[in-house]
Amino acid sequence: MPTASEYFNEVLLYIENAVSRQRLTSVAYNTWIRRLEPVRFEGDTFTLAVIDDKSGWAKSVIASRYGSLLDEAFEKVIGERVKVELFSSDKLGNPLEEAPEDDTMSPEGTSSHSSPGKGNYEFTFDTFIVGRSNEFANAACLGVANNPGGMYNPLFIHGPSGLGKTHLMHAISNRILEKDPKANIIYVTGEMFTYELIDAIQKQDTVNFKKKYRNADVLLVDDIQFISGKESTQEEFFHTFNELYSHGKQIVLTSDRPPKDIKTLEDRIRSRFESGLMADIGMPEYETRVAIIKRKAELLDLTLDESTVSYLADKLKTNVRQLEGAVKKLSALQNLLNTPPSIAQAQNVIREILSFEETPALTADVIINHVAAAYAVAPEDIRSRSRSKKISAARKAAAYVMKEMTPLSLQAIGSELGGKDHATVSFYINDMTKQTESDPVTREMLEDITKNLKGGE
Repeated sequence: MPTASEYFNEVLLYIENAVSRQRLTSVAYNTWIRRLEPVRFEGDTFTLAVIDDKSGWAKSVIASRYGSLLDEAFEKVIGERVKVELFSSDKLGNPLEEAPEDDTMSPEGTSSHSSPGKGNYEFTFDTFIVGRSNEFANAACLGVANNPGGMYNPLFIHGPSGLGKTHLMHAISNRILEKDPKANIIYVTGEMFTYELIDAIQKQDTVNFKKKYRNADVLLVDDIQFISGKESTQEEFFHTFNELYSHGKQIVLTSDRPPKDIKTLEDRIRSRFESGLMADIGMPEYETRVAIIKRKAELLDLTLDESTVSYLADKLKTNVRQLEGAVKKLSALQNLLNTPPSIAQAQNVIREILSFEETPALTADVIINHVAAAYAVAPEDIRSRSRSKKISAARKAAAYVMKEMTPLSLQAIGSELGGKDHATVSFYINDMTKQTESDPVTREMLEDITKNLKGGE
C-alpha cells in the first residue's frame, strides 16, 4: 500500500493539473497548497499539516477556498471518498509519516525546519540542475547565499512558471541556514504578503506585521508581481524594502516577468527592483532536460532506460515542473507494479500531462477568481450587493473581461455577478471602457488580467 507521502505526491500532481486548466492560479498553488505536508493516512482520514501557521489563519483559508478541490483530488487518487483533516503547525517542517499513537498532534504542534518543497529531496543547490538557460541565475543565487546582503542586493529572478525560481529561493535559504542556523529568513509569496497585510489591518495589528517583516535577515518573496495594482500593499512593501535594504539585509524577489513589464507597479518600487542584479531563467535545453529527468529519477529510486529518458525530454520542453511530475508518476507506477516503467507507460503519462495543457474555454468562475485576486477582494464580494468603491470596481472589471473574453450575453453575465440586470451590466461595461481610454492604471490592470487568463500564470 502506498505511503501517505506517495499518495500526497499524486494529489499534488492532480492539483497542478488544475493549475494548468486555470481552475487554480499558480500563485494560489504556491501560496496555499505548497504549505501542506502529509502527516498520516489512517482509516478514512488523511491528515495534513499547514506549515508556518501558528494563528490558524492559513488553515481556515485553505479549508474554505480549496477544501472541495482537495476532497476531489484525494478521491481521484485513492479511489474513494476520504476525510481530509487539517491542523496548523507553527514552523516549517518535514512530513511526518507516522504520528505517535497515544499523542495526537494539536494545532500548536511543531516540527523541525526544512525547505517547504515536496518529494524525497530538498531544494538545494546540489539538486538544482544547471544548464545554459539558468546558469547565470544559479551563480547569482550562490553569490547571495555565500554573502547575503552583499553586492547582489536586491536579487530579482524572472522567468516563466515552472523553471526553478522557487527551487533557487529555497536553496538560498538552506545554504544560509547551514552557515547560520539562527538567521531569521522569511519566505513569502506576493499573495501571502497581501493577505497577511489585509488580515493585520482588519485586526488592527499592523505593528506586529511590520515587526515580522522588518526584522528579517533575509526576505525571499516569490511571485512579487502579485502586489502590482494594490496601493496599500505596495506602500507597505516599499517601506519594508527600504528598511531592510538600509540595514544591509538581503532581499530576493521572483516574478514571471521583469520589473519593466509589471505594468501596474509603482515607479518607485520598480526602480528599487531594478537597482540590484536581475537574472532571468529561460526554457531548459534538451541536455538540461535529460539531466533533470535522470537526477529526479535517481532521487526517487526510479529505473529509467535511455529511450524513456530521451522520450520524456523530447516531449516535455517548456516546464521543469512537468518533467518532475512525469518522473513522480512513473515512480508511483514502479512502486505499484514493482517493475521499471515501460516506454508505453511513459507515453500515457506524457499524453495525460499534455492533455491538461490545452487551454480550456474560459468560464465566469475563472475570470471572477482572477479579477478578485487582482483587486484584492474575495470572489464572493464581486457577486455580493456591496457598493464599496473597491468591490464595485472589481465587479465592473469582471463584467468587462467576461464580455471581452466569453460569448456570454449581458443577461448571463449579470446572472454570474449575483443577479444584476441587463442595463446594469451594460453600464458596468461602458464605464470600464471609458476608464480604459482615460486611466492608464485601469487599462494596464485589465491588460494584466487578460494576459494571465490567456496564457496562464
